[in-house]
Amino acid sequence: MSYVGPDFEPPQNRRPRRGLLTVALAALVPGALLGWLVYETVGGPGDEGGSGRATVRSSPPAASSAPADDAKEPGAAPEPAATPSASAPAASGPLKGKVVVIDPGHNPGNFQHASEINRKVDIGTNSKECDTTGTSTNDGYTEAKFTLDVAHRMRTLLEKQGATVKLTQDADRPYGPCVDERARIGNRAKADAVVSIHADGSGAGNRGFHVILPGAVHSGAADTRAIVDPSRDLGERVAGRFVAVTGSAPSNYIGDGGGLVTRKDLGGLNLSTVPKVFIECGNMRDSKDAALLISGAWRQKAARGISEGITGFLNS
Repeated sequence: MSYVGPDFEPPQNRRPRRGLLTVALAALVPGALLGWLVYETVGGPGDEGGSGRATVRSSPPAASSAPADDAKEPGAAPEPAATPSASAPAASGPLKGKVVVIDPGHNPGNFQHASEINRKVDIGTNSKECDTTGTSTNDGYTEAKFTLDVAHRMRTLLEKQGATVKLTQDADRPYGPCVDERARIGNRAKADAVVSIHADGSGAGNRGFHVILPGAVHSGAADTRAIVDPSRDLGERVAGRFVAVTGSAPSNYIGDGGGLVTRKDLGGLNLSTVPKVFIECGNMRDSKDAALLISGAWRQKAARGISEGITGFLNS
């Protein structure tokens, strides 16, 4: 996800959290540390290893405080109706009975619907545009294509574990959904975990992944107080397994070097009433990160790392 857009403004400065970074580094040893050495020297994915959880570093559900499903601004264009893509419940598996919502960031059709995605929606703390087109590599591989591919791979892995998996969009609608509707899809599904998949569009030389956690927000339609702690648990597990499976390192340009960032300005997190995190899997504008993101083999590792983090969270 580019840092120019409705759901991604530059994060506010925070005091470094040295304790979390220390734990993060411990999580890289021994297997993921080797992966990072490979990552730094040749720009390729590393070896597997590491722990299932890493502290490496986007109130009960209140229907009355959430925006109505059909609430729109006066004169706003209606959103296209679409039923989130869902899997059939598996007969057995460790995640039987669990519902996971995967939110592939951006819709491939967004660029053809500028007026629709630029309209403002309420995110609790203020109003932001419905969505953006997302970013791309310098060679034109789009974030929207990347997020859908990883989401499909995750769905396959999680279904094998017995989970019921729903996607907020599967390129099955003209544009969107808007950031507020993305949150409502997870809420309506009573999801046990929601992960929003993205890739960043920062400058060359900025590398690595980061997981975005919801901050405590209680304003307007937003009340994240009950999901802050479980979302952090989810985020730590996803980050830990992402490091271990992909060999990628935490971001060298966002946060304090630990890989976790807390945000209060993202509608997809602010309006969620279920545990939810974002993950920026890498920087599409850096040539070394881009080489990973365009690799099908690496995307499979990314999907596996995120899915294992979700599984660890749901089985905890």
